[in-house]
Amino acid sequence: MSLLDLSVCLSFILGVGFLGYVGVIVTGFLRARPDAPGDPSGYQWHFVVPCRDEEAVIGLTLDHLHRRFPTAHLWVVDDHSTDRTAEVVLALAVAGLPVQLVRRRLPHARTGKGDALNAAYHALEEWLPAGADPDRVVLTVVDADGRPSPNLLHVLAGPASFGDPAIGAVQVEVRMSNRAVAAPLPGRSRAANARARLLARLQDLEFRGPISAMQITRRRTGTVNVGGNGQANRLSALRAVAAETGSPWGQALLEDFELGLRMMLAGRRNGYTTTAWVEQEALWSVRQLLTQRVRWAQGSMQCARYLPRIWSSREFSALGFLEVGYFMAQPWLQVVGMVAYLLPIGVFGYHSWAYPEFTADFLAHGGALLIGLYLLIGIAEFAVWGPLYRRRCERDIGRGPALGYGLALAVYAFGTYLVAVRAFWRLVRGEQSWHKTARTAAH
Repeated sequence: MSLLDLSVCLSFILGVGFLGYVGVIVTGFLRARPDAPGDPSGYQWHFVVPCRDEEAVIGLTLDHLHRRFPTAHLWVVDDHSTDRTAEVVLALAVAGLPVQLVRRRLPHARTGKGDALNAAYHALEEWLPAGADPDRVVLTVVDADGRPSPNLLHVLAGPASFGDPAIGAVQVEVRMSNRAVAAPLPGRSRAANARARLLARLQDLEFRGPISAMQITRRRTGTVNVGGNGQANRLSALRAVAAETGSPWGQALLEDFELGLRMMLAGRRNGYTTTAWVEQEALWSVRQLLTQRVRWAQGSMQCARYLPRIWSSREFSALGFLEVGYFMAQPWLQVVGMVAYLLPIGVFGYHSWAYPEFTADFLAHGGALLIGLYLLIGIAEFAVWGPLYRRRCERDIGRGPALGYGLALAVYAFGTYLVAVRAFWRLVRGEQSWHKTARTAAH
């Protein structure tokens, strides 16, 4: 078998396998129903906001959290900000907001989001009275631009979330707050604004479509994981995870995914809900988006070291192991897929130029149909999310634009292959730097 034959077979296998996976998660996505609320008064609620140079947004975020959840305590981790982040937080504390500032300074600061969250965890443990019930204390991580939904605490207290004593953490749906901004880049050209609008909409579609569908499916496999924004953690579960290393969050660049794995290994289940959500700013820059996703992909690759423990753990079913393994394998498969998909295209292009008669004969005798089917499968498995996004999330969008968003998602998804290659190269070179994502409000 030639290298070309091997790449064609491999790309076909990868494509059909992914198409089957999409079919499974779409089914669960369409069948999902709202979760019942509970009584939040029986819990002690804490919001943790990690910050590094967040002067542009932190004041508004803390004011928003306090007005929406007046009984909650607010914790801000200042990770050696060089702007006025700490001053803004302290001024709000003096004004009466229930906010505590946890300050980290160099050389112990700016070592990753996980370390910042661990600092908040240890500060909270020192602050809590001795008789506090750790099963009733909940820490919710919110980004500095995060806006949780008004029903958040009621949903988290519900029977599908912390009302179930087996649940250690809950992830809520993530939405993009600026998904419908008409002019995201004032003063820039019409084309630049159109690109930025589309990029923000695609991020909202991605989180509320395929990512949400994956999480809904994971509720059945017992492998729901938590994200960096809108993750709520029961204190007793964090203590169970921290018993191993002294702190709940680890050192991976994808510290949220690592925490979720450690939660499950410690015997706790994770929940997911679309009934409550958190809004955050979508990125308007392709470069910033790629930088963010490289960090995520590299973090997922780093977590592959947990696979032997997951394999031997009684907390994971065979189906759960397969789901987690598939998720962690995706960046690696994309590195392989980059070659498997591009090689046949490159060889076909060369043959079209060097042997035009042979190429014409190939196309006339079934080759065109094969290529058409190949493209249809490759595009349809992404394009389907446009109409599904309209049906489940944004009914005000017309059918035509929804289909257009789905087709654009296919192009958007190609960037994940570039991201995976870049993440792999960083891993090979031993690069561990953590690049913070700039806020759009700061521009």
